[in-house]
Amino acid sequence: MPQSAGKEKRKRVNVRRPDVMEKVTAEVEAHYRSSIVEKIKNHGGELTIGSTTVRLAQSFGFCYGVERAIDLAYAARRVFPEQNIFLIGEIIHNPEVNKQLSEMGIVSLPWQELSDDYDRLEAEDVVIVPAFGAPTNFMEKIADKGCYVVDTTCGDVMKVWRRVRTYVNEGMTSIIHGKAGHEETQATASRALGEDGSGHYVVVLTLDDTDFLCRYIREGGDRDAFFDRFKGALSPGFDPDQHLKRVGVANQTTMLKSETEEIQRRVRQAVIDRDTEETNFKFFDTICGATQERQDALFEMLRKPMDLLLVVGGYNSSNTSHLVEIAEQQLPTFFIRNSKCLDSLEQLVHYDLHEKKEVASSYPEALLGDGPAVVGITAGASCPNNLIEDAIIRVFGMRGISEDEVRAA
Repeated sequence: MPQSAGKEKRKRVNVRRPDVMEKVTAEVEAHYRSSIVEKIKNHGGELTIGSTTVRLAQSFGFCYGVERAIDLAYAARRVFPEQNIFLIGEIIHNPEVNKQLSEMGIVSLPWQELSDDYDRLEAEDVVIVPAFGAPTNFMEKIADKGCYVVDTTCGDVMKVWRRVRTYVNEGMTSIIHGKAGHEETQATASRALGEDGSGHYVVVLTLDDTDFLCRYIREGGDRDAFFDRFKGALSPGFDPDQHLKRVGVANQTTMLKSETEEIQRRVRQAVIDRDTEETNFKFFDTICGATQERQDALFEMLRKPMDLLLVVGGYNSSNTSHLVEIAEQQLPTFFIRNSKCLDSLEQLVHYDLHEKKEVASSYPEALLGDGPAVVGITAGASCPNNLIEDAIIRVFGMRGISEDEVRAA
Protein backbone atom coordinates (compact mmCIF):
# COMPACT_ATOMS: atom_id res chain seq x y z
CA MET A 1 0.00 0.00 0.00
CA PRO A 2 1.29 3.52 -0.73
CA GLN A 3 2.97 5.13 2.26
CA SER A 4 2.10 8.52 3.67
CA ALA A 5 4.13 11.39 2.26
CA GLY A 6 2.86 14.17 4.48
CA LYS A 7 0.61 17.01 3.41
CA GLU A 8 2.23 17.90 0.09
CA LYS A 9 0.11 17.79 -3.05
CA ARG A 10 0.17 14.39 -4.68
CA LYS A 11 0.04 13.39 -8.30
CA ARG A 12 -2.73 11.21 -9.63
CA VAL A 13 -2.36 7.52 -8.86
CA ASN A 14 -2.17 4.80 -11.50
CA VAL A 15 -3.94 1.80 -9.99
CA ARG A 16 -3.84 -0.32 -13.16
CA ARG A 17 -1.19 -2.72 -11.90
CA PRO A 18 -1.16 -6.10 -13.68
CA ASP A 19 -1.58 -8.08 -10.44
CA VAL A 20 -4.52 -5.89 -9.44
CA MET A 21 -6.26 -5.78 -12.82
CA GLU A 22 -6.33 -9.57 -13.16
CA LYS A 23 -8.41 -9.79 -9.99
CA VAL A 24 -10.49 -6.74 -10.94
CA THR A 25 -11.38 -8.21 -14.33
CA ALA A 26 -12.66 -11.39 -12.69
CA GLU A 27 -14.64 -9.43 -10.11
CA VAL A 28 -16.25 -7.09 -12.65
CA GLU A 29 -17.19 -10.00 -14.92
CA ALA A 30 -18.78 -11.82 -12.00
CA HIS A 31 -20.90 -8.75 -11.21
CA TYR A 32 -21.94 -7.64 -14.69
CA ARG A 33 -21.35 -10.33 -17.33
CA SER A 34 -24.26 -12.18 -19.01
CA SER A 35 -23.99 -15.51 -20.80
CA ILE A 36 -27.47 -15.04 -22.28
CA VAL A 37 -26.60 -11.68 -23.81
CA GLU A 38 -23.43 -13.17 -25.29
CA LYS A 39 -25.40 -16.07 -26.72
CA ILE A 40 -27.95 -13.78 -28.39
CA LYS A 41 -25.13 -11.67 -29.84
CA ASN A 42 -23.64 -14.85 -31.32
CA HIS A 43 -27.06 -15.72 -32.80
CA GLY A 44 -27.16 -12.53 -34.84
CA GLY A 45 -28.85 -10.45 -32.15
CA GLU A 46 -32.11 -12.43 -31.97
CA LEU A 47 -33.46 -15.28 -29.90
CA THR A 48 -36.76 -16.92 -30.82
CA ILE A 49 -38.48 -19.45 -28.61
CA GLY A 50 -41.92 -20.54 -29.76
CA SER A 51 -43.80 -17.44 -30.88
CA THR A 52 -41.62 -15.02 -28.91
CA THR A 53 -38.62 -13.18 -30.36
CA VAL A 54 -36.30 -10.96 -28.39
CA ARG A 55 -34.12 -8.73 -30.56
CA LEU A 56 -31.09 -6.82 -29.32
CA ALA A 57 -29.55 -3.76 -30.93
CA GLN A 58 -26.18 -4.40 -32.56
CA SER A 59 -24.53 -1.95 -30.16
CA PHE A 60 -25.69 -1.41 -26.59
CA GLY A 61 -24.57 -1.43 -22.97
CA PHE A 62 -21.19 -0.66 -21.46
CA CYS A 63 -18.76 1.35 -23.58
CA TYR A 64 -14.99 1.35 -23.14
CA GLY A 65 -15.04 4.57 -21.10
CA VAL A 66 -17.59 3.14 -18.65
CA GLU A 67 -15.73 -0.16 -18.37
CA ARG A 68 -12.50 1.70 -17.68
CA ALA A 69 -14.13 3.87 -14.99
CA ILE A 70 -15.57 0.83 -13.21
CA ASP A 71 -12.29 -1.06 -13.46
CA LEU A 72 -10.40 1.86 -11.93
CA ALA A 73 -12.90 2.20 -9.07
CA TYR A 74 -12.63 -1.52 -8.26
CA ALA A 75 -8.85 -1.33 -8.55
CA ALA A 76 -8.72 1.64 -6.20
CA ARG A 77 -10.29 -0.43 -3.44
CA ARG A 78 -7.71 -3.20 -3.95
CA VAL A 79 -4.73 -0.82 -4.03
CA PHE A 80 -6.01 1.09 -0.99
CA PRO A 81 -7.71 -1.64 1.07
CA GLU A 82 -7.59 0.20 4.41
CA GLN A 83 -8.01 3.83 3.42
CA ASN A 84 -11.10 5.99 3.06
CA ILE A 85 -12.17 6.13 -0.57
CA PHE A 86 -14.54 8.82 -1.78
CA LEU A 87 -16.25 9.31 -5.13
CA ILE A 88 -17.38 12.65 -6.53
CA GLY A 89 -21.08 11.98 -7.17
CA GLU A 90 -21.68 8.79 -9.16
CA ILE A 91 -19.10 6.84 -11.17
CA ILE A 92 -21.69 6.52 -13.99
CA HIS A 93 -25.45 6.95 -14.18
CA ASN A 94 -26.51 3.46 -13.20
CA PRO A 95 -27.86 2.67 -9.72
CA GLU A 96 -26.76 -0.99 -9.87
CA VAL A 97 -23.11 -0.06 -10.42
CA ASN A 98 -23.13 2.70 -7.84
CA LYS A 99 -24.72 0.33 -5.32
CA GLN A 100 -21.87 -2.13 -5.85
CA LEU A 101 -19.30 0.59 -5.16
CA SER A 102 -21.16 1.65 -2.04
CA GLU A 103 -21.09 -1.94 -0.78
CA MET A 104 -17.30 -1.87 -1.30
CA GLY A 105 -17.08 1.03 1.15
CA ILE A 106 -16.67 3.77 -1.47
CA VAL A 107 -18.49 6.86 -0.19
CA SER A 108 -20.22 9.26 -2.57
CA LEU A 109 -19.54 12.98 -2.11
CA PRO A 110 -21.95 15.73 -3.24
CA TRP A 111 -21.22 16.90 -6.77
CA GLN A 112 -23.56 19.89 -7.05
CA GLU A 113 -21.34 22.10 -4.89
CA LEU A 114 -18.18 22.06 -2.79
CA SER A 115 -19.78 21.16 0.52
CA ASP A 116 -18.14 20.84 3.95
CA ASP A 117 -17.48 17.17 3.10
CA TYR A 118 -14.54 18.32 0.96
CA ASP A 119 -13.13 20.39 3.81
CA ARG A 120 -13.01 17.25 5.93
CA LEU A 121 -10.88 15.29 3.44
CA GLU A 122 -7.44 14.28 4.68
CA ALA A 123 -4.15 13.62 2.93
CA GLU A 124 -4.45 9.83 3.30
CA ASP A 125 -7.90 9.78 1.68
CA VAL A 126 -8.46 8.59 -1.87
CA VAL A 127 -10.82 10.49 -4.19
CA ILE A 128 -12.20 8.95 -7.38
CA VAL A 129 -13.12 11.35 -10.17
CA PRO A 130 -16.11 9.93 -12.13
CA ALA A 131 -16.32 9.21 -15.85
CA PHE A 132 -18.04 12.60 -16.35
CA GLY A 133 -15.02 14.44 -14.94
CA ALA A 134 -15.32 17.17 -12.31
CA PRO A 135 -15.22 20.98 -12.34
CA THR A 136 -11.82 22.62 -11.92
CA ASN A 137 -12.63 24.03 -8.47
CA PHE A 138 -13.33 20.50 -7.21
CA MET A 139 -10.00 19.28 -8.58
CA GLU A 140 -8.16 22.23 -7.02
CA LYS A 141 -9.79 21.55 -3.65
CA ILE A 142 -8.78 17.90 -3.70
CA ALA A 143 -5.23 18.80 -4.72
CA ASP A 144 -5.01 21.33 -1.88
CA LYS A 145 -6.03 18.62 0.58
CA GLY A 146 -3.22 16.40 -0.74
CA CYS A 147 -5.47 13.41 -1.41
CA TYR A 148 -4.64 10.50 -3.67
CA VAL A 149 -6.61 10.95 -6.91
CA VAL A 150 -7.89 8.15 -9.15
CA ASP A 151 -9.15 9.90 -12.28
CA THR A 152 -11.61 7.91 -14.41
CA THR A 153 -12.65 10.81 -16.68
CA CYS A 154 -13.63 9.53 -20.13
CA GLY A 155 -11.23 10.38 -22.95
CA ASP A 156 -14.08 11.70 -25.09
CA VAL A 157 -14.99 14.17 -22.37
CA MET A 158 -11.41 15.39 -22.18
CA LYS A 159 -11.46 15.96 -25.97
CA VAL A 160 -14.32 18.41 -25.45
CA TRP A 161 -12.32 20.15 -22.71
CA ARG A 162 -9.45 20.64 -25.14
CA ARG A 163 -11.84 22.19 -27.66
CA VAL A 164 -13.36 24.70 -25.26
CA ARG A 165 -9.88 25.65 -24.04
CA THR A 166 -9.02 26.37 -27.68
CA TYR A 167 -12.05 28.64 -27.87
CA VAL A 168 -10.90 30.54 -24.78
CA ASN A 169 -7.41 31.00 -26.22
CA GLU A 170 -8.92 32.38 -29.43
CA GLY A 171 -11.23 34.78 -27.60
CA MET A 172 -14.39 32.83 -28.44
CA THR A 173 -17.40 32.07 -26.26
CA SER A 174 -18.36 28.41 -25.92
CA ILE A 175 -21.95 27.52 -26.79
CA ILE A 176 -22.36 24.16 -25.07
CA HIS A 177 -25.18 21.84 -26.17
CA GLY A 178 -26.05 20.01 -22.99
CA LYS A 179 -27.94 19.94 -19.72
CA ALA A 180 -26.77 22.78 -17.52
CA GLY A 181 -27.19 20.71 -14.35
CA HIS A 182 -25.41 17.61 -15.66
CA GLU A 183 -22.07 16.65 -14.12
CA GLU A 184 -20.27 16.50 -17.46
CA THR A 185 -21.60 19.85 -18.67
CA GLN A 186 -20.60 21.53 -15.41
CA ALA A 187 -17.10 20.09 -15.75
CA THR A 188 -16.87 21.28 -19.36
CA ALA A 189 -18.22 24.74 -18.49
CA SER A 190 -15.51 25.18 -15.88
CA ARG A 191 -12.86 24.54 -18.56
CA ALA A 192 -14.58 27.04 -20.87
CA LEU A 193 -13.68 29.75 -18.34
CA GLY A 194 -9.98 29.24 -19.04
CA GLU A 195 -7.15 29.15 -16.53
CA ASP A 196 -7.54 32.81 -15.64
CA GLY A 197 -11.36 32.79 -15.59
CA SER A 198 -11.65 35.19 -18.53
CA GLY A 199 -13.58 32.81 -20.79
CA HIS A 200 -17.34 32.61 -21.24
CA TYR A 201 -20.02 30.06 -22.05
CA VAL A 202 -23.75 29.62 -22.50
CA VAL A 203 -25.47 26.24 -22.28
CA VAL A 204 -28.34 25.48 -24.66
CA LEU A 205 -30.52 22.41 -24.25
CA THR A 206 -33.17 22.60 -26.97
CA LEU A 207 -33.62 23.90 -30.50
CA ASP A 208 -35.96 26.55 -29.03
CA ASP A 209 -33.08 27.72 -26.81
CA THR A 210 -30.90 27.79 -29.91
CA ASP A 211 -33.39 29.83 -31.93
CA PHE A 212 -33.66 32.35 -29.09
CA LEU A 213 -29.87 32.59 -28.97
CA CYS A 214 -29.63 32.92 -32.75
CA ARG A 215 -32.11 35.79 -32.80
CA TYR A 216 -29.96 37.60 -30.27
CA ILE A 217 -26.85 36.93 -32.36
CA ARG A 218 -28.56 38.40 -35.44
CA GLU A 219 -30.47 41.30 -33.93
CA GLY A 220 -29.58 41.82 -30.29
CA GLY A 221 -32.63 42.14 -28.09
CA ASP A 222 -34.01 42.21 -24.58
CA ARG A 223 -31.13 41.53 -22.19
CA ASP A 224 -33.43 40.77 -19.27
CA ALA A 225 -35.29 38.19 -21.35
CA PHE A 226 -31.96 36.67 -22.34
CA PHE A 227 -30.83 36.34 -18.72
CA ASP A 228 -34.20 34.87 -17.72
CA ARG A 229 -34.01 32.32 -20.52
CA PHE A 230 -30.50 31.16 -19.67
CA LYS A 231 -30.56 31.54 -15.91
CA GLY A 232 -28.12 29.04 -14.41
CA ALA A 233 -26.64 28.33 -17.84
CA LEU A 234 -24.25 31.28 -18.23
CA SER A 235 -20.69 32.03 -17.18
CA PRO A 236 -20.24 34.70 -14.47
CA GLY A 237 -20.36 38.22 -15.90
CA PHE A 238 -21.81 37.08 -19.22
CA ASP A 239 -22.72 40.00 -21.50
CA PRO A 240 -24.71 38.85 -24.55
CA ASP A 241 -23.88 42.04 -26.43
CA GLN A 242 -20.16 41.35 -26.08
CA HIS A 243 -19.74 37.62 -25.65
CA LEU A 244 -21.77 36.44 -28.65
CA LYS A 245 -19.57 38.22 -31.18
CA ARG A 246 -17.27 35.22 -31.61
CA VAL A 247 -18.62 31.77 -30.75
CA GLY A 248 -17.69 28.11 -30.92
CA VAL A 249 -20.08 25.19 -30.44
CA ALA A 250 -19.24 22.21 -28.22
CA ASN A 251 -21.45 19.63 -26.54
CA GLN A 252 -22.05 17.24 -23.72
CA THR A 253 -20.80 14.03 -25.32
CA THR A 254 -24.01 12.07 -24.74
CA MET A 255 -26.45 14.36 -26.52
CA LEU A 256 -28.52 13.39 -29.55
CA LYS A 257 -26.12 13.69 -32.49
CA SER A 258 -28.68 14.99 -34.98
CA GLU A 259 -29.75 17.73 -32.57
CA THR A 260 -26.17 18.86 -31.93
CA GLU A 261 -25.58 19.02 -35.68
CA GLU A 262 -28.72 21.11 -36.15
CA ILE A 263 -27.63 23.48 -33.38
CA GLN A 264 -24.28 23.89 -35.10
CA ARG A 265 -26.01 24.63 -38.39
CA ARG A 266 -28.37 27.23 -36.91
CA VAL A 267 -25.68 29.07 -34.95
CA ARG A 268 -23.37 29.12 -37.96
CA GLN A 269 -26.13 30.59 -40.13
CA ALA A 270 -26.93 33.23 -37.51
CA VAL A 271 -23.29 34.35 -37.47
CA ILE A 272 -23.19 34.45 -41.29
CA ASP A 273 -26.44 36.45 -41.40
CA ARG A 274 -24.91 39.00 -39.03
CA ASP A 275 -21.34 39.13 -40.36
CA THR A 276 -21.80 37.90 -43.98
CA GLU A 277 -19.05 35.35 -43.23
CA GLU A 278 -18.32 32.59 -40.69
CA THR A 279 -14.93 33.78 -39.43
CA ASN A 280 -16.43 34.29 -35.98
CA PHE A 281 -17.84 30.76 -35.78
CA LYS A 282 -16.22 27.37 -35.09
CA PHE A 283 -17.39 23.88 -34.21
CA PHE A 284 -15.95 20.43 -33.72
CA ASP A 285 -17.61 17.02 -33.72
CA THR A 286 -17.39 16.05 -30.07
CA ILE A 287 -20.18 13.47 -29.80
CA CYS A 288 -18.92 10.38 -27.98
CA GLY A 289 -18.22 7.52 -30.39
CA ALA A 290 -20.08 5.00 -28.22
CA THR A 291 -23.11 7.29 -27.97
CA GLN A 292 -23.17 7.63 -31.74
CA GLU A 293 -22.78 3.87 -32.24
CA ARG A 294 -25.73 3.14 -29.96
CA GLN A 295 -27.91 5.73 -31.67
CA ASP A 296 -26.96 4.42 -35.13
CA ALA A 297 -27.62 0.83 -34.01
CA LEU A 298 -31.07 1.82 -32.78
CA PHE A 299 -31.93 3.53 -36.07
CA GLU A 300 -30.91 0.33 -37.86
CA MET A 301 -32.93 -1.77 -35.43
CA LEU A 302 -36.04 0.34 -36.03
CA ARG A 303 -35.98 -0.56 -39.72
CA LYS A 304 -37.34 -3.99 -38.80
CA PRO A 305 -40.87 -4.41 -37.40
CA MET A 306 -41.18 -4.83 -33.62
CA ASP A 307 -44.15 -4.77 -31.30
CA LEU A 308 -42.43 -2.75 -28.60
CA LEU A 309 -39.02 -1.67 -27.35
CA LEU A 310 -37.55 -1.76 -23.86
CA VAL A 311 -34.70 0.65 -23.12
CA VAL A 312 -32.83 -0.42 -19.99
CA GLY A 313 -30.75 1.94 -17.87
CA GLY A 314 -30.56 4.59 -15.19
CA TYR A 315 -33.25 7.25 -15.40
CA ASN A 316 -30.65 10.03 -15.05
CA SER A 317 -28.54 8.66 -17.92
CA SER A 318 -28.43 11.21 -20.74
CA ASN A 319 -27.31 8.84 -23.49
CA THR A 320 -30.00 6.33 -22.49
CA SER A 321 -32.78 8.93 -22.49
CA HIS A 322 -31.86 9.95 -26.04
CA LEU A 323 -32.37 6.35 -27.18
CA VAL A 324 -35.88 6.58 -25.75
CA GLU A 325 -36.50 9.86 -27.59
CA ILE A 326 -35.48 8.27 -30.87
CA ALA A 327 -37.55 5.11 -30.49
CA GLU A 328 -40.77 6.54 -29.08
CA GLN A 329 -41.36 8.33 -32.38
CA GLN A 330 -41.92 4.97 -34.08
CA LEU A 331 -43.28 2.37 -31.66
CA PRO A 332 -44.35 1.79 -28.04
CA THR A 333 -41.17 2.38 -26.02
CA PHE A 334 -40.64 1.86 -22.30
CA PHE A 335 -37.68 3.22 -20.34
CA ILE A 336 -37.10 0.78 -17.48
CA ARG A 337 -34.47 0.91 -14.74
CA ASN A 338 -34.30 -2.89 -14.49
CA SER A 339 -36.46 -6.02 -14.80
CA LYS A 340 -38.28 -5.24 -11.54
CA CYS A 341 -40.25 -2.68 -13.55
CA LEU A 342 -41.90 -5.72 -15.20
CA ASP A 343 -42.71 -7.59 -11.98
CA SER A 344 -46.40 -6.67 -11.92
CA LEU A 345 -48.74 -8.49 -14.29
CA GLU A 346 -51.15 -5.56 -14.19
CA GLN A 347 -48.94 -2.58 -15.00
CA LEU A 348 -45.56 -1.86 -16.54
CA VAL A 349 -43.54 0.65 -14.52
CA HIS A 350 -41.35 2.96 -16.61
CA TYR A 351 -39.91 6.45 -16.73
CA ASP A 352 -41.80 9.08 -18.71
CA LEU A 353 -39.34 11.58 -20.17
CA HIS A 354 -42.06 14.17 -20.74
CA GLU A 355 -43.54 14.01 -17.25
CA LYS A 356 -40.06 13.49 -15.79
CA LYS A 357 -41.20 10.81 -13.40
CA GLU A 358 -41.80 7.09 -13.10
CA VAL A 359 -45.29 6.09 -14.22
CA ALA A 360 -47.31 2.89 -14.66
CA SER A 361 -48.91 1.90 -17.95
CA SER A 362 -50.94 -1.02 -19.23
CA TYR A 363 -48.88 -3.68 -20.92
CA PRO A 364 -48.96 -3.76 -24.73
CA GLU A 365 -51.24 -6.61 -25.79
CA ALA A 366 -48.39 -8.23 -27.72
CA LEU A 367 -46.40 -8.82 -24.55
CA LEU A 368 -49.15 -10.63 -22.66
CA GLY A 369 -50.98 -12.26 -25.57
CA ASP A 370 -50.52 -15.70 -27.10
CA GLY A 371 -49.79 -14.58 -30.66
CA PRO A 372 -46.38 -13.89 -32.19
CA ALA A 373 -44.45 -11.07 -30.50
CA VAL A 374 -41.18 -9.33 -31.27
CA VAL A 375 -39.70 -7.39 -28.36
CA GLY A 376 -36.69 -5.17 -28.93
CA ILE A 377 -34.22 -4.39 -26.17
CA THR A 378 -31.42 -1.84 -26.08
CA ALA A 379 -29.49 0.01 -23.40
CA GLY A 380 -27.29 3.03 -22.96
CA ALA A 381 -23.55 3.03 -22.43
CA SER A 382 -23.90 2.88 -18.63
CA CYS A 383 -26.05 -0.26 -18.40
CA PRO A 384 -24.38 -3.59 -17.51
CA ASN A 385 -25.23 -6.81 -19.35
CA ASN A 386 -26.58 -8.56 -16.25
CA LEU A 387 -29.46 -6.06 -16.12
CA ILE A 388 -30.16 -6.65 -19.81
CA GLU A 389 -30.16 -10.39 -19.15
CA ASP A 390 -32.68 -9.96 -16.34
CA ALA A 391 -34.99 -8.06 -18.71
CA ILE A 392 -34.67 -10.77 -21.37
CA ILE A 393 -35.53 -13.51 -18.88
CA ARG A 394 -38.50 -11.53 -17.60
CA VAL A 395 -39.88 -10.89 -21.10
CA PHE A 396 -39.75 -14.59 -21.97
CA GLY A 397 -41.22 -15.41 -18.55
CA MET A 398 -44.23 -13.19 -19.23
CA ARG A 399 -44.77 -15.23 -22.38
CA GLY A 400 -44.76 -18.50 -20.45
CA ILE A 401 -41.14 -19.45 -21.22
CA SER A 402 -38.93 -20.37 -18.27
CA GLU A 403 -35.40 -19.18 -17.57
CA ASP A 404 -34.14 -22.76 -18.04
CA GLU A 405 -35.63 -22.81 -21.53
CA VAL A 406 -33.96 -19.50 -22.34
CA ARG A 407 -30.58 -20.72 -21.13
CA ALA A 408 -30.92 -23.99 -23.02
CA ALA A 409 -32.02 -22.42 -26.31
